Amino acid sequence: MEKINRKNVLIIGNCAKEFAFAKKLSELDCVGEIFVARGNDAMKEFCTCIDIREDSPIELLEFAMENGVDLTVVLGEKAVKADVAGFFADNGQLVFGPTAKSAEICTNKSIGKKFMYKLRIPTARFGIFEKSNLAFDYARNSQMPIVTKTDEHRGVNGTLVCSSYSIAKSFIEESFLRGEQRIIIEDFIYGHEFSFYVVTDGYNALPLSSVANYKFSLDGDGGLLTPGMGCYTPDYKISADVEQYIMHEMIFPTLDNLAQNGTPYVGILGLDAVLTPEGDVVALEYNTSLQEHDCQGVLSLMNENLFYLMQACAMGTFADDYQFVDMSEEFAVSAVLSSGRKSGSIISGLDNLDETTKVAHFNTIKNKYLEYETVGDRTLLITKNAKTISRAVENLYDEIDLIEFDGKKHRKDLCLVPDYN
Repeated sequence: MEKINRKNVLIIGNCAKEFAFAKKLSELDCVGEIFVARGNDAMKEFCTCIDIREDSPIELLEFAMENGVDLTVVLGEKAVKADVAGFFADNGQLVFGPTAKSAEICTNKSIGKKFMYKLRIPTARFGIFEKSNLAFDYARNSQMPIVTKTDEHRGVNGTLVCSSYSIAKSFIEESFLRGEQRIIIEDFIYGHEFSFYVVTDGYNALPLSSVANYKFSLDGDGGLLTPGMGCYTPDYKISADVEQYIMHEMIFPTLDNLAQNGTPYVGILGLDAVLTPEGDVVALEYNTSLQEHDCQGVLSLMNENLFYLMQACAMGTFADDYQFVDMSEEFAVSAVLSSGRKSGSIISGLDNLDETTKVAHFNTIKNKYLEYETVGDRTLLITKNAKTISRAVENLYDEIDLIEFDGKKHRKDLCLVPDYN
């Protein structure tokens, strides 16, 4: 029997996204040791976590070279901003992930909005402000609702849908008081919000999947706008024609321009967008890689060997090796379980879940009795797959009922919210 040459992988990041990537890679025969910097307690069950900050490129490079790492996967936003990918590539290391310069359209929303405007990619009307009085004037003269955003991703504090000028004014004041350099104000676009993901070597790109997002904290799309509370994929409302339109009118112009400027984007590129009732697609913002709440769902549908796919992008053989990315015809539905402000609660029921249920940990810790405890905020990401969305949702909530911890909260209306748009 031919001996498999197993490859070592270094993943940089420490949340549910990195958990999902590491878990997917751990199931492949071609992958040897998986290192994660810094990782979390739950990842230690199937990979090695190393105590190096994700924004320390020199230390990370030294570790990779000393430990025979064959491929480095840059996922965490801090690592992207620290240009870990660029530093590794300059030192002859195989790396899957965008350089800091190529990812500016994702990590700085103002740059992303200007980029869309320059390329004439349809996007919401917007203004960018570095002084509060100018932002106040713009908001005062805007038709409500409007969306106010910080320039960088700030979780629940970074985006707010404002139904009145007074709410917008408070957000703007608080943001500048916290030290924000810029505020973006844009029109609220009515319609169906979704994300679209492609994998790319910087020159060629292939679609992965569309994802319908649930980003408001409460059922019925109430409460605060969060980074994500759940999703389903693929999004059945996004037709093949819409996907082709996004690829040719949004994705390819984006990648072509970055490559022409000498900053090709390597990795997974995400685009948040809205499908309006009239059937138009309006782009909102770019994302580096898959978002935390939808990563597990998309990867669970991937039939391709994830390591070989990333390696081909990093080596430059992507266009020759792949004409499409083989994705399952099933549906995946994911829900985020949060503990709110409560921490230190033991999580029970994980051992009772079905073996096909996928669980990613955001930031749990293990106590001395080897029990997982909550740390507050988003805690677990639970995903179920099935041939129909309704069956996946039903199975998902059956599994969620088995999990218990203090302050457990989650959306109870995934795929059940009437769409009036």
